[in-house]
Amino acid sequence: MNARTHRAVLAAVLLLGIAAGPVPPALAATASPVAAGPAAQRSPAQETPDTGAPDAAALRAAIGGLPKDDATAALVRVSGTAGGWRGSAGVHDLVSGRPADPDGRFRAGSVTKVFTAAVVLQLAGEGRISLDRPARHYLPDLIPAAYRRVTVRQLLNHTSGLPSVGPAGTDTPEGAYAHRFDLIDPADVVREATAHRPDFAPGTQQHYANIGYTVAGLLIERVTGDTYASQVSRRILEPLRLRDTGFPGTDPTIRGPHNHGYQLFGTASELRDVTVWGASDAWAAGDLISTTADLERFTRALFGGRVVRGPLLEEMFTLPDASVREYGTGAPAAYSAGLSVMTLGGREVWGKTGGRWGYNTAVAATRDLSRTLVYNVNATDAKGKDMNPTAMGIVVAAFGAPSAG
Repeated sequence: MNARTHRAVLAAVLLLGIAAGPVPPALAATASPVAAGPAAQRSPAQETPDTGAPDAAALRAAIGGLPKDDATAALVRVSGTAGGWRGSAGVHDLVSGRPADPDGRFRAGSVTKVFTAAVVLQLAGEGRISLDRPARHYLPDLIPAAYRRVTVRQLLNHTSGLPSVGPAGTDTPEGAYAHRFDLIDPADVVREATAHRPDFAPGTQQHYANIGYTVAGLLIERVTGDTYASQVSRRILEPLRLRDTGFPGTDPTIRGPHNHGYQLFGTASELRDVTVWGASDAWAAGDLISTTADLERFTRALFGGRVVRGPLLEEMFTLPDASVREYGTGAPAAYSAGLSVMTLGGREVWGKTGGRWGYNTAVAATRDLSRTLVYNVNATDAKGKDMNPTAMGIVVAAFGAPSAG
């Protein structure tokens, strides 16, 4: 891949929200913490190919040789009309060095937003929510008058203008680590955000953030009189038999089989196990735990019209008006209600990614389901600003590269 194509791949994949850090230069010159102990034995990719599998060699190469500096394990599922491919590589943990569990559970991060958007759209289909009605209509005690024009649809497609305000002292890995067991009330998150001025007038720009989906989760609870987790379970998880998918609540652990997540700290010389980490800060925007098999089933059901039905499904495949640009950069808006879009291998691909400490996840598919992809990469900088090399390799292998443009 030449430099021009690499830049195009990076820019396109970042639109989907994949964020896991680069291989730190310091590690290239010194003994890698990933290479210490039993994990120093690089594992070959374990795979179960199907007839007509899409570019199995490229997929195998994308995850082969783990653990490496940028990731300790990877789980991949590709399916579609041309066949499928299942692969895993890396280690369950760096202490034992035993192979990664291909069926392991993981933190899916912002893939949670797809489930949240689907429930809101279901409620809209039932006439219990109007996408064009202000969110304040449903949450008058929480949304102040300054945000009275923010609609439900704008919450879902990130055009609300609500400012994103994170918990104090958590803007660095060290700070976040120190607060990893804090329990955060989503209503307090909304109160803190709406105490600030809007980033922009509602509907005029797009700014991807968690805040709109935190409000959406509270809206679901207010309209149904039920918890967010219970509504997602009753409406999506149970009907689709997603038995390995759920919400941790206040539990910072991952229940059931799972591979460990790691994060580089300081000057990239310390690798910590960050598997046990609370997710209440993300809640309806990012606390889901799942597996690649469950997320593949969900993606196929969603795109096939079995989760959100009729015209409301189009909300998930409709971008804001072309005049709406990305806040701060002026780039074209790329997010719909729950999903985002890019062009890879000459095809339009819709999907969503998520990043929690130690875990990067993605679901992606062509609209006709001729190709789907689900992966989880145990990235060592899963909240970084740059593209994780293993994740990038998986996406390109599954769908092809974007135009060098």
